[in-house]
Amino acid sequence: MQPLDLAIVMLFLAGNTLFGLWHAKGNKNSGDYFLGGHKLPWVVSMFSIVASETSVLTFVSVPGLAYRGDWTFLQLPLGYLIGRVLVSTLLLPLYFKHGVNSIYEIIGMRFGQGMHRVASIVFLVTRTLGDAIRFLAAGVVVQVVTGWSLPMSVIVIGLVTLVYTLSGGIKAVVWLESFQFGLYLIGGLVSIFYILHSTGNTLPGVISILAAMGKLKVLNFDPHLLTNPMSFTGAFFGGILLSLCSHGVDYMMVQRVLGCRNLAAAQKAMIGSGIFVLFQFSVFLLAGSLIWLFLHGAPVEKDREFATFIVHSLPTGLKGLLVAGVLSAAMSTHSSAINSLASSTVNDIMGGGASLSVSRIVSFVWAVVLIVIALMFDESDKAIVMVGLEIASFTYGGLLGLFLLSKSSRNFHPVSLSTGLVASMAIVFVLKYLGLAWTWYIAVSVTVNLLVTISVDLFFQNRQSKTR
Repeated sequence: MQPLDLAIVMLFLAGNTLFGLWHAKGNKNSGDYFLGGHKLPWVVSMFSIVASETSVLTFVSVPGLAYRGDWTFLQLPLGYLIGRVLVSTLLLPLYFKHGVNSIYEIIGMRFGQGMHRVASIVFLVTRTLGDAIRFLAAGVVVQVVTGWSLPMSVIVIGLVTLVYTLSGGIKAVVWLESFQFGLYLIGGLVSIFYILHSTGNTLPGVISILAAMGKLKVLNFDPHLLTNPMSFTGAFFGGILLSLCSHGVDYMMVQRVLGCRNLAAAQKAMIGSGIFVLFQFSVFLLAGSLIWLFLHGAPVEKDREFATFIVHSLPTGLKGLLVAGVLSAAMSTHSSAINSLASSTVNDIMGGGASLSVSRIVSFVWAVVLIVIALMFDESDKAIVMVGLEIASFTYGGLLGLFLLSKSSRNFHPVSLSTGLVASMAIVFVLKYLGLAWTWYIAVSVTVNLLVTISVDLFFQNRQSKTR
């Protein structure tokens, strides 16, 4: 890192901090702090969704997947787009109709406060573990770029992000995430153009070379569709269900569209995010493939391919821009998690109505929790992006099942609902032991949730009818 690179990075960090502090004056209560007073522009919400769901995982793992293999990962975001259309037509109208601050209030309205809190706790646990993995991914990149230890990288990112998230709330988070998304997308495009310029190749030329070598394969019709998560059937339909859950029953994503002015704006933000995610993944997969050509396929430590390229190959100035992009991706992950976890805690667990100062204290606590849990995780032999998605798949089926059951006119017994929820999460451990691909976890777990809940409820009703 040369002085120019450091100056770019420092300017970026200072700008983020000052922007968050400037937005602090617009927060008068917890409603402003967590939902932006329902005045968030849909375009900003859309980019914020994209930044939140991909963030540093895009920088860390996606180029690495292309470097080590091909583009079959793109089958997932193809399914994501369909999933978001389903969210926009099935779930968002329900949330705006009832004017909720947290989507789990729908569960409370239908099944009582007990299940309301249970659904929120499931979200809190899932989001904490999933974002701790993403936080670890951020630390991996910063470690390669700076030479710091992994724990030091995690702590520094956490502390920097904490300042603007605590002060500015959701408005600072979504506006900065929109800027951060643009910055790290530009970083990916800059890498592509730099490699093309350095090697003297044209884009059609390298596309032909990569295609001939099988590096651009997108569709994978492997017949082992139950054990290979990137087999088309599992990846595409798993992507649909994963997006339906992550953007329909996971509060962190839905929070961004709840801050929009109305349902139409929220639907545009949701569906538009699917289009941009598909484009973004394509950009970073192409970057990974071109880096593979640039480095002649040299062996590089897993999930460090792009970061290694930034550190060792880019010239001064561009290196600083890309490092700022890395930090953008890292901080967008952390800020989103802090604000959504705090919002769910205040609205679902504490019953809402907390003051602005209490909301900030809760945010601070969650920031510390995320840092600590990220430090406890260790890297596995899987790509980090896959680990993060697999963790979410353990509980998403249970949450989706609750929302589907809430649309039924049947009055389910709380024990039936709890039993179905537990069974839906327990079955995933069995599926993992049996070796089923993680892209099938949600489909199986939501089916188990529905079947067990209905079966147990029928048992209760039959027993009650016999005692009369």
